[in-house]
Formats: sequence, C-alpha cells, structure tokens
Amino acid sequence: MLEQKTLNALRWIIGIINKKNVPYQISGGFAAKLYGSKRAVNDIDIDLPENRFADILTEVKPYIVSGPAHYQDGKWDLQLMTLNFNGQEIDISGALETKISNKKRTEWIAIPADLSNTIKMNVGDLVVNLTPPERMISYKQHLDGDHQTEDIKAMKKYIAKLSQ
Repeated sequence: MLEQKTLNALRWIIGIINKKNVPYQISGGFAAKLYGSKRAVNDIDIDLPENRFADILTEVKPYIVSGPAHYQDGKWDLQLMTLNFNGQEIDISGALETKISNKKRTEWIAIPADLSNTIKMNVGDLVVNLTPPERMISYKQHLDGDHQTEDIKAMKKYIAKLSQ
C-alpha cells in the first residue's frame, strides 16, 4: 500500500511528535489514501498547533526544505514547514489558524482543526491520528482537481462502511 520511504518517514516524524507530546492530525492526500483513495502519495500532511512548531524544530532542522513560515497562495493561508526525510516530503501545517480559499477565490474560510477529535488508525506498526473524514470532505470540496474528487469519493465510501 505505502512505499517503504513513506512508512520510514512517518515513523520518524510521528516518533518526534509523540516524544514531544504535541497534538496532531494527519490530513490531506495522505489521510485520504489511508481512508481508501487510490491516488499516489505525494507527501505526508500533518497539522499541529502553530505554537508547537518550536517543540519539534531542533530535531527536524536538518531536514527542513522551507519554513517554518507563513505561507499563502491562491488556495491556502497557513503556517507551514516542509521537510524532506530521505526522499519523502512532509508538510507540517498549522492546525488552528489555517484558512482555505473558496473555489471562486473570492473568500477565505477558516478551517481550524479540532485536535481532540481524531480517528485512530494502524499504519504499519504505528497507531496514528487522522483528521476525521467528514472534516476533510468539508474542506476538500473547496479545492480543485480530479484527485480531490477521488479523495472525497473514497472518504464517503469509508464513512458508509462504518455505518453498516
């Protein structure tokens, strides 16, 4: 299901986050993949409180590609740090102050995470916290692309399976 480099990077970053007792959620395309999306994994998206970036900074510093810094483009307005761990990209994003643009790019929508509400999932030998699929669907509907449609479809299927 997942490439070895992805599992190794996940073990590494979750190990650091857990050791520092930082609340987090895995989100984005990586979480969608874990919920059943068929698309390839590009990066590991992890949301954590903006004021907790400093807690992991010393250990991740050798792997930083960019940030931590405020990042804004046409779709996203957030605190972001990008890492590269042995060829696997990891995006650490702010969980509480993130905003997403609507599809018309006329309005910013706040999408703060509820880090106390996570889905626990086994990934290899790890138990990780995922953003609930309902929350991901609510923000992914504002994003463009066939991969977003695929993610939403997979998460709706995951939710339907749980209700059976």
